[in-house]
Amino acid sequence: MPLSSAPSDGEFSRYFAARVHSLRSTAYLLCGDWHRAEDITQTALLRLYLAWPRLARRDALDAYARRVVVRTFFAENRRLWRWRERLVGEQVETPVRPEGAGHDHEQRMLLRSALAAVPPRQRAVLVLRYWDDLSVEETAAALRCSTGTVKSQAARGLATLRQRLGPQLDGLSLASEKRR
Repeated sequence: MPLSSAPSDGEFSRYFAARVHSLRSTAYLLCGDWHRAEDITQTALLRLYLAWPRLARRDALDAYARRVVVRTFFAENRRLWRWRERLVGEQVETPVRPEGAGHDHEQRMLLRSALAAVPPRQRAVLVLRYWDDLSVEETAAALRCSTGTVKSQAARGLATLRQRLGPQLDGLSLASEKRR
């Protein structure tokens, strides 16, 4: 029995066009690699497309899409962890400033490097709270955890960033980077 989903396809196409860049940016901040972010976004949007006919609340699509991106990121990390060798010692790389790059570019690179050092669950909380500008409650809903977990994971993630960045953290802002 063929599925007739033409009206739904047009609706999904409009949603896709409006949100793909934002979802890809969120995925990038989670994983730190544009190629992986693209894969995560494509997988998440495929899952969203497959669930599209069953989604009754179109007003909650953004929250659901973010949840799918984060869960796809976690699933991919578990898969990669099984196959990846663990490094014995981690070397901290100092970002190289490209010729002609401004201070903002240097700060973004520094922030991304430090964010990569934050464990995935804490990184997800930081990205959703401070990049996507979600409330504690919205972040908890996206991650399917309690608000207390969001608060503790955010505190631990920020502590890791503070440790990694030191006094430079005060001059950085995830929210201001979002506008770039």
